[in-house]
Amino acid sequence: MKIVMGADHGGYQLKNILRDHLTEQGHTVIDLGCQGERVDYPDYGQKVGETVAAGEADYGICVCGTGIGISIAVNKIPGIRAALCTNEYEAMMTRRHNDANVLVMGGRVIGEELAKDIARVFFSTEFEGGRHQKRIDKIAAIEAKYNR
Repeated sequence: MKIVMGADHGGYQLKNILRDHLTEQGHTVIDLGCQGERVDYPDYGQKVGETVAAGEADYGICVCGTGIGISIAVNKIPGIRAALCTNEYEAMMTRRHNDANVLVMGGRVIGEELAKDIARVFFSTEFEGGRHQKRIDKIAAIEAKYNR
């Protein structure tokens, strides 16, 4: 699986931990930065979102201090369904029901072992489709309406 990652200075340590862990698990990881310098989270959310939307990666991971700001930013990219997850259940359900393609976490609020567990569940859970596809289609219609 090819995973693209991006973080601001509040999330770069957790991003690096996840990058190394996912690489050890056999995933191909594209690290778009940052490397610890003070940066603005919208820039990295945009980079990750554009990479996933273009099909250059299967999924993305975004990390900022709380996960909130970068989540807002990456969700502005058409075709992105990013979910801020704080536990394994949220990770499982957002994949099953929302077909989320970007996982978001807060580097200052999630411990590294929990983050690894959240990522494991997110990347191993399949979208259920069925009745949930109708809802994804409605989200896409809203997106299309406002992105003319």
